[in-house]
Amino acid sequence: MAEAALDAVRRALQEFPAAARDLNVPRVVPYLDEPPSPLCFYRDWVCPNRPCIIRNALQHWPALQKWSFSYLRATVGSTEVSVAVTPDGYADAVRGDRFVMPAERRLPVSHVLDVLEGQAQHPGVLYVQKQCSNLPTELPQLLSDIESHVPWASESLGKMPDAVNFWLGDAAAVTSLHKDHYENLYCVVSGEKHFLLHPPSDRPFIPYNLYTPATYQLTEEGTFRVVDEEAMEKVPWIPLDPLAPDLARYPSYSQARALHCTVRAGELLYLPALWFHHVQQSHGCIAVNFWYDMEYDLKYSYFQLMDSLTRAAGLD
Repeated sequence: MAEAALDAVRRALQEFPAAARDLNVPRVVPYLDEPPSPLCFYRDWVCPNRPCIIRNALQHWPALQKWSFSYLRATVGSTEVSVAVTPDGYADAVRGDRFVMPAERRLPVSHVLDVLEGQAQHPGVLYVQKQCSNLPTELPQLLSDIESHVPWASESLGKMPDAVNFWLGDAAAVTSLHKDHYENLYCVVSGEKHFLLHPPSDRPFIPYNLYTPATYQLTEEGTFRVVDEEAMEKVPWIPLDPLAPDLARYPSYSQARALHCTVRAGELLYLPALWFHHVQQSHGCIAVNFWYDMEYDLKYSYFQLMDSLTRAAGLD
C-alpha cells in the first residue's frame, strides 16, 4: 500500500512539469519593445512568474555609451575589486564530490582589463562577480552612470532592490545551474549574456545532492588546489551540466525543457524568482543586475512543497 502511494506521488510529480508548461511556461522568452507600466509588469510577468526581455529600458543610462574598457581604466582603473579566480571558469559549482567556491583576489580594475585584453597574464579565469552589492560598495564612482534602481520595477514590487551587482569577465566564466530567491532584473551594458532557463515546475527533473563545501586556493606557483571548508555545513547543489547532461546518471533530465535566450547590450532580462538559470557570456561582457527580494507567498510555499516531495520520492 505504501509503495503504491509513493508510486502515485512519483507519477504526479513527473506529470506536473508538462501540465505547468502547457498552462503557463512560454516556449521562448518573449520580448517587450518598451518597459511595462508597474501594473502591467506585476500583472503580466511577476504574478504568473514568467520571464521576458525588455528592449529600450536602459537607453537613458550614460553607461551604455560610456562604459568602454578605456573609460573604466580612466575612472576606476586603480580601484581594487574582489575577483573570483578559478582554473576552468566555474565558480560555485560541483567538482567531483565537492561544491567548490572560487579563490578571491583583490585586483585593480586595470589589471583585470589588461588580462581580458591579453596585455597581461593571471592564472586561471577571472570574473568580477561578487554578489553583495559590489557596485555601490566597490565601484561607487560608476553609480552616476546608471540608475540606482529600476523605477517601474520598484513601484511594481513595492520595494527597493536588496543588491546592485556589477559583472565583468572572461568568456570562459560560467555560472552553473542554480536558482535564487530574488526577482532579478539583469541589464547588459556591453556584449551579451547567454541564459539557459528552467521554470520552477521542472524541479522534479533537476537533480540535487549534498556536497562538502570547498574553496580553490591559488598557490604561489600559479596552480590551484581545493581546500575543504570544514566549519561549513554541506551545500545542496545541482551536479548536472545542462549543456552536456549525463543522461545515463540523470535520465529524468531528458524530460525537462530548457528555454534559451541571449540578452544583448541595452536589453534587460526579467528573471523571475526561483527560475533555474545557467549563464555564459561574450568576452569582456559588462552587466549590472538588481536583486529584489521575492515575496514569500503561496507560490513560494507551493515550490517548497514540490521540492520536499521530489526529495522524499527519491527523484533527485
